[in-house]
Amino acid sequence: MKEELGQLSISLELKTSDEVMALINHDGSLETRLPKYDFVLYLDKDLYLSTMLERACYRLFNRAGAIALCDDKMLTHITLSGHGIKMPRTVSAPLNYTGISTASFLDNLEREIDYPMVAKSNFGSLGKQVHLLKNREELEDFERRMVLSPRLYQEFIKESFGFDYRIIVIGGKVVAAMERLNRTGDFRSNIAMGGKGKKVTLTKEQKETAVKAAGILGLDYAGIDLLMGKDGETILCEVNSNAFLSEIERVSEVNVARAYALHIATSLA
Repeated sequence: MKEELGQLSISLELKTSDEVMALINHDGSLETRLPKYDFVLYLDKDLYLSTMLERACYRLFNRAGAIALCDDKMLTHITLSGHGIKMPRTVSAPLNYTGISTASFLDNLEREIDYPMVAKSNFGSLGKQVHLLKNREELEDFERRMVLSPRLYQEFIKESFGFDYRIIVIGGKVVAAMERLNRTGDFRSNIAMGGKGKKVTLTKEQKETAVKAAGILGLDYAGIDLLMGKDGETILCEVNSNAFLSEIERVSEVNVARAYALHIATSLA
């Protein structure tokens, strides 16, 4: 991104979140130790820092609110619900502050979602904290381990075992896409879990679903993950606010960084 923005005469200075000090003073005022930059290309998921930077009048790509909706997988599904976007049947686990899990929730969950079911931490990346539960014993074990963490349970889309589509949407337009396939036996298609990218031609429905989801969530830059359900129906799996570039650029032969740089430059003009 630094290289591509540089070619548009926009300089980018790299800083880690450790270096960016933002604070609320004794009198309630908010300030940051950053110089007055024209924008911040925000590649982290820290909601507190991103919100404070926006309160300090920095223009973020992506905006703090959009990052928050994507980082929390349950909030993503709630926000996209009611908009005609197909998603897996999803149940949010009750928030728990005691560490004591009751059988009643699990009984109710089993009435709504069949085995195998997908269990996810609401927060996570690269396919981590995503599990396929095959029976009540595995469900109880996941609940014991995750009972104090926000988590959700979903219908397993068997037609997409180890397979999905990653679509990059920038400024409301589909820029690049790839098919991801995991041949290691893992049901997750993430590149970090052994998935491999392959060039793909998207359907009209897939493009429309990706653009619609990115728009509802307010994303400048989005990585949309779509599943293929029964009879080829398009089902939205997840939305990422900071999707990686390397594999999709290699597979699609599209300079995604260049497209994002152009979007930023146009937005600032």
